[in-house]
Amino acid sequence: MPKMKTHRGAAKRFNLTGTGKIKRNHAFTSHILTKKTAKRKRNLRKAAIMTAGDAKRVIKLIPYK
Repeated sequence: MPKMKTHRGAAKRFNLTGTGKIKRNHAFTSHILTKKTAKRKRNLRKAAIMTAGDAKRVIKLIPYK
């Protein structure tokens, strides 16, 4: 059976942690920032761990990462 191909778009957006969880960045940080509070923008900078249900789908897209 041939090797699976990595989904390059997903590989650029998600990273695996040492324990195998999927790390992701928050959305809503690129524009229309004036109406968002400083606290909200600061919290959006931090990475987040993906929920288990979504992580299952992403792991299939990045099998070798």
